Amino acid sequence: MPEKFSKFWHNAAMLSLSRLIKFFCVMAALCIGAALLGWLNLNRYLESPIGEGNSSAESIVIDIPAGFGVNQVASLLNREAGLKWPRIFAAWTRAQGQDRSIRSGEFAIEPSMTPPEVLALLVSGRNVQYPVTLVEGWTIDQALSQLWAIDTISSTLQGLTHEEILAQLQSPYPALEGSIFPDTYFHTRGTTDIDILRRANQRLQQTMDELWPARDAALPYETPWEALIMASIIERESGYNAEKNAIAGVFVRRLQRGMRLQSDPTVIYGMGAEYQGDIRRRDLATTTPWNTYRINGLPPTPIALSGRASIEASLHPAEGTALYFVSRGDGSHQFSDTLEEHNAAVRQYILNRTSD
Repeated sequence: MPEKFSKFWHNAAMLSLSRLIKFFCVMAALCIGAALLGWLNLNRYLESPIGEGNSSAESIVIDIPAGFGVNQVASLLNREAGLKWPRIFAAWTRAQGQDRSIRSGEFAIEPSMTPPEVLALLVSGRNVQYPVTLVEGWTIDQALSQLWAIDTISSTLQGLTHEEILAQLQSPYPALEGSIFPDTYFHTRGTTDIDILRRANQRLQQTMDELWPARDAALPYETPWEALIMASIIERESGYNAEKNAIAGVFVRRLQRGMRLQSDPTVIYGMGAEYQGDIRRRDLATTTPWNTYRINGLPPTPIALSGRASIEASLHPAEGTALYFVSRGDGSHQFSDTLEEHNAAVRQYILNRTSD
């Protein structure tokens, strides 16, 4: 009898162990299946564009404040950029060890980006860049007005004089006028006006450092500043690049012969706010530091922002014999060797056009 009971309990134990093993096998299979399913879902999540199912293809600019944690960033992306499962994004970011590497500022999120691409952008710090264009031929006041009119640029210079701005700029040039290079400058939101001016001033210095050493011999100016003054006059005289060297040639020959430049744009600049669109005889006869009908040589400062073509023209004036030029009214100019020829050109292109 005891032997029968022993066999019974042995069989029962073996049956329980078999069931237990089967149970654990089933549970292990379920766990592996769940893990595999989770892994597949995570991969699908990471490989899918965040804008999947969104008909809009436009980028969305989000602004991440300084000090935001990864959970806050994920929630912001969910609200404003359509990122799904923000908690998964935050957990995955932590698993990558990038949760403390996210930068602040504005970022352009494309709907086609995947979560890893979004994270890479946020970690890179590639903030949205905004353009501001400073135009060739503008005065410094026009350039400043442009900076102050753009809401992505922080104004710190309004109300200051040119001299006060120049002191902050720490420029090697003696005046603010003409001391920045006209171009398009990209910046992030909150960049200050003085930051843009410093970049534009450095660009001008780099340009002059490049071009000044290769200048023509025997020019009638001795410093890069004087070349910039000449370049600014050329800039205001013509926007037609093909003629700038010829215009420079006329002005250089006049200086070399002791003739006054007699440039209308210098008169206009000297008039300031009094200029209303026309130059009268009394304006030509009014002495200002810039009126080259009344002063000898170059004015004391540039009269505008000079582009590269005008700077190059001032350093490489065209050879020739012309001492005069007049606008044809189509952007080009008629060049003359003598005053008699010039007066005839004035009658042809100015007086006749006025009478018509």
